[in-house]
Amino acid sequence: MDFDFQWLLIGLPVAFALGWLASRFDLRQVRRDNRDAPRAYFKGLNLLLNEQQDKAIDAFIEAVQNDPDTTELHFALGNLFRRRGEFERAVRVHEHLLSRADLKAGERDRAQHELAQDYMRAGLFDRAEAAYRALEGTAFETEAWLALLALQERSRSWRAAIEIATRLDKSGTGSYAPRIAHYWCELADEADAAGNAADADTALKRAREAAPHAARPRVIAGRRARAAGKHDEAVALWDELAALQPGAFALVAADYAASGEACGRLDHVRAQLERALERSPSLDVLQALGRLDPPGQPRRLAESLRQQPSLTAAHALLATPPKPAAGDPAALELVEQALARAARPLHRYRCAACGFEAHQYFWQCPGCLSWDSYPPRRVDES
Repeated sequence: MDFDFQWLLIGLPVAFALGWLASRFDLRQVRRDNRDAPRAYFKGLNLLLNEQQDKAIDAFIEAVQNDPDTTELHFALGNLFRRRGEFERAVRVHEHLLSRADLKAGERDRAQHELAQDYMRAGLFDRAEAAYRALEGTAFETEAWLALLALQERSRSWRAAIEIATRLDKSGTGSYAPRIAHYWCELADEADAAGNAADADTALKRAREAAPHAARPRVIAGRRARAAGKHDEAVALWDELAALQPGAFALVAADYAASGEACGRLDHVRAQLERALERSPSLDVLQALGRLDPPGQPRRLAESLRQQPSLTAAHALLATPPKPAAGDPAALELVEQALARAARPLHRYRCAACGFEAHQYFWQCPGCLSWDSYPPRRVDES
């Protein structure tokens, strides 16, 4: 059978035309899809900036449906879910990203980091820890270790916290020596509570090795020595504290005076308290001196009021016998009561980081969990 070249001449232009039409149709479809996806994306951003999170989520979901391969849309959507407290949906978005075989290594690490944050915010700390540990060796490693450190502090796993803080310290992220000292002090307190004096001694030794100038190890060691009746040792430890951390010395001033009396070193202790008062005026030091030298207390309180007026010092002066003369003793008593009532709320310590106030001094703020954020001075003295 002979081939008719006339059909070839007719078929080639027709095939070319059909191919051209198909390509134009596909190109228009791609352009339309690409145009629709950014439109929905920018619409979502606009709604987000206007604090319309519900509508922004709907816009991002539409954008993801139009372009399911775009990772940035998934990240934006997952972050929105997490901010709204919809942690399960955030987890599903980031787990979907991790399940994609075509995801680049950097984006996979980012998805893993986002997933760890989802678990953390949801309170699933075991899963969060596992997710953060999976980031070792990635660009998010430092952030992961910082989050893990916060997790260990929250769970009071002090040995694990020491391990992580030591690793961060060696990595050059910053100095974690003061934190490590605090962790060892926490272990010392736990050992004392359990009756393990030897373990407490070891922990305090490690705390001083970690941060030789830290105040807390000497405060604890001095109180332990005093409780054991070793008043000379307690005085020596707190003398070191006065030299290294004059501000923190006020925390042990009353105990220091009591130990000085117990071991018969009144002159030494009184002189140390007077020097401490000159370096860093404090009502705690004033009260400790008043215990050792009652006759001189009114003069010291009056001098303190002249230098730094405070309701607490005023109340202490009025309450110190002999009371100052006044025209009306009954009125003086009322003034004393009013001052005591007004000074009571001010007789607190305040966190410099978050403002959390407490009658008790904390080495770690219960509010924001910052370490050493409490100045050793009460609100009325600041």
